[in-house]
Amino acid sequence: MFDREKIIKGLLKACEKRPVSRERIEEIASEIEADLRMEGRKEVSSKEIGEKVIEALKEIDKVAYVRFASVYREFTDLSHFIKELETLLNKTIEIKEAKEE
Repeated sequence: MFDREKIIKGLLKACEKRPVSRERIEEIASEIEADLRMEGRKEVSSKEIGEKVIEALKEIDKVAYVRFASVYREFTDLSHFIKELETLLNKTIEIKEAKEE
């Protein structure tokens, strides 16, 4: 079940001391809610909602993304965490290189 306040609380924690405004956090929650409504399903798993939050954070603030993902995906050891950071770094490098072309 979609709990807007729970999503906002998680986003606020991930974005603490990051350059992400409260308004942007509310927008993300609204966008996720709208996406879920457009899908028209009555039931949505918390996993699906969490993945939508992760994808949104990945686009707006990499540090907030890593914070949220580390808690949400419950990295079981340092190697999982490092693998996620490497993936993020590689994607960032690819985007930067594509912009330079």
